[in-house]
Amino acid sequence: MNEVWSERAEAYRASATHASGRDLDLVVEMCDPKPGVKVLDVATGGGHVAARLRAAGAEVVTLDPAPGMRPDVIAPAEHIPFADGSFDVVVTRLAAHHFRSIGEAVGEMARVTNRVVVIDDHLYTDEETEEAEKLRDPSHVRAYSEEEWRELLTDAGLEVERVEFDEKELDFESWFARTGTSPADAARVRELLAPLTNEDGLTWRSPMIVLQARKSQS
Repeated sequence: MNEVWSERAEAYRASATHASGRDLDLVVEMCDPKPGVKVLDVATGGGHVAARLRAAGAEVVTLDPAPGMRPDVIAPAEHIPFADGSFDVVVTRLAAHHFRSIGEAVGEMARVTNRVVVIDDHLYTDEETEEAEKLRDPSHVRAYSEEEWRELLTDAGLEVERVEFDEKELDFESWFARTGTSPADAARVRELLAPLTNEDGLTWRSPMIVLQARKSQS
C-alpha cells in the first residue's frame, strides 16, 4: 500500500483540495505555530500543513509511511519512532481515515506530544458514504463521528478543548483521478453520494471535523 501512496504522491502535492481550505486555516490556527514551537506532522502527504507551519516559524518534522511523499521520517502513525513528549504539537490532516489502527495511532500521537494534538479529517456521515469512499480508494478504513473522536482522544489521555466543523467541496473528476478510480466504480460512487452532490453534478460536499486536544496534566 505504501508503494501505491508513493505513486500518488505528486497528485497529492498538486491537489488544490489538500493545499487550501478553511480546514487547513483552522489546523494552522490550532497548532499556533511560531519560532520555538516543535511540531510533528503525521501522515504529511503532500506536506501542505508542514509548509504553512514552517512559514510561521515553527520547527516541523514530517512523518509518512510512503517514501514517495518525501517525509523527514518514514514510519506509520501507529509506530512513531520518537520518545515521549518529543514535540509541542502533533498534527494530522486528511489522513486519519486511512489509519489501520486508529486507537494505536491516536495513542502514539498523544504519547509524543507534550502539549497539543490537532486532528482534521472527514466526518462520518453514513454507511453509503463509507462504501463510496472505500470503492473509490480501498485504503480508506473509516471516518469517525464527533463522539468517536472525543472518546478516542480521551482514552489516549487528552482533553478535547475545541471542535470545529467545516465542509469540503470535492470535484469528482480530480477526486477520481488521484486514485485511478475505474469508470464503473466511479459511476457507483456517484450513485452512493447523490444526497451530498451539488446540483451541477460535478462536485460533492464532504463534512469535516477539526479537533484540538491537550495533554492531560492530571
